[in-house]
Amino acid sequence: MTESRYDIGMKVRKEVLGSEHVERAQANTTDFDADFQRFITESAWGSIWARPDLDRRTRSLVTIAILAALGREELALHLRAASRNIGVDPREIAEVLLHVAVYAGVPAANAAFATAKKELDQLAPAAEEADPTRTSQQENI
Repeated sequence: MTESRYDIGMKVRKEVLGSEHVERAQANTTDFDADFQRFITESAWGSIWARPDLDRRTRSLVTIAILAALGREELALHLRAASRNIGVDPREIAEVLLHVAVYAGVPAANAAFATAKKELDQLAPAAEEADPTRTSQQENI
């Protein structure tokens, strides 16, 4: 039997954002936003993120660039997901945000760098505990 777009979307969403985040979002879903949650799971995650022609790293970096350019609050979530679940390096994030500065404006990139510094600083201690030979990547941003 073929998986539904919703089932595919939930699988991809959990792989990218982390099961804990998705389970929290599901637990906070009400009758008011249930249709919206289904829509984003099927459309964004089950249709777009599940397409084969871009890998997760590329999709993640594109998403970061778009969210940074638009000044969206979901940037923090996708920065954490990219770093923690996709394996995107902070240097790659910095390069994307430099690109945002040129094409979307310095104020958008400035705000995005501030968000990225905050998020990556929070992730660095956990990464260093897991790998004591790893140094803080924040100094490179």
